[in-house]
Amino acid sequence: MEQRRSRRWALAISAAACCLSPLLAHAHESDVELAKKLNNPVSNLISVPFQQNYDCCYGPEDGGRYTLNVQPVIPLSLNQDWNLIVRTIVPIVKKEHAYPGDDTAFGLSDTTQSFFISPKAEHNGLVWAVGPAVLWPTGESDLGTKKWGAGPTALLLKQEHGYTYGVLANHIWSFADAGDHDRPDVSQTFIQPFFSYTDKATTTYGINAESSYNWKTKGWTVPINLTVTHVYKFGEQRVSLGGGVRAYAAQDGVGPEWGLRFIATFLYPK
Repeated sequence: MEQRRSRRWALAISAAACCLSPLLAHAHESDVELAKKLNNPVSNLISVPFQQNYDCCYGPEDGGRYTLNVQPVIPLSLNQDWNLIVRTIVPIVKKEHAYPGDDTAFGLSDTTQSFFISPKAEHNGLVWAVGPAVLWPTGESDLGTKKWGAGPTALLLKQEHGYTYGVLANHIWSFADAGDHDRPDVSQTFIQPFFSYTDKATTTYGINAESSYNWKTKGWTVPINLTVTHVYKFGEQRVSLGGGVRAYAAQDGVGPEWGLRFIATFLYPK
């Protein structure tokens, strides 16, 4: 009798394992796919990253700068073939004094909002998107340009075998004042080449260069970022957590020299 019961329990456990294993495999694969989608700025995934940056050292006083970028990404379906992806960057900045007599400042900086149009269908892992980028003068007096701006933006990337590589770019020109008429005009190019690898454990190792060129001052700022992130599950909420370091291959002459980054991204699969 005991042997029969043992056999029945063994068969039941074996059957349950057979039934559950595809579900567990699917859940694991789903998390891996979410991690891969995070590497695609125009993927069909609602995400809300909170990107915290600390940069040191500015000016002769070696002042620091703390920036929290709130960066919601919201994809919208236009029709069966095309998506509209709204990508917003709202910076909250605390700037320490970098020069003798320079004041510290805290508040909003200017908001950048991109509107990407991208095809839903991928071809061999190749993704592209184009659209306008808008500069909203939301910054405080010491932290913003006080200019309205706009220009084109574009993205090209490819994903295969866990690797993601590509480039994101935009150019913004100012076209109107938003307060102070003596502020310099804006003409700036942003180029971000990126490369990352996501393993089966949902950990992503990445490198990018968030390069910008100021056509008014003729100067480059080129931070090189090395990051590691991992997708975690808290109840039903999936969150990607990670961090990294930053070194500057080029800067505008007043700093910074190095930086740190911490990223918390809340994921909302559609």
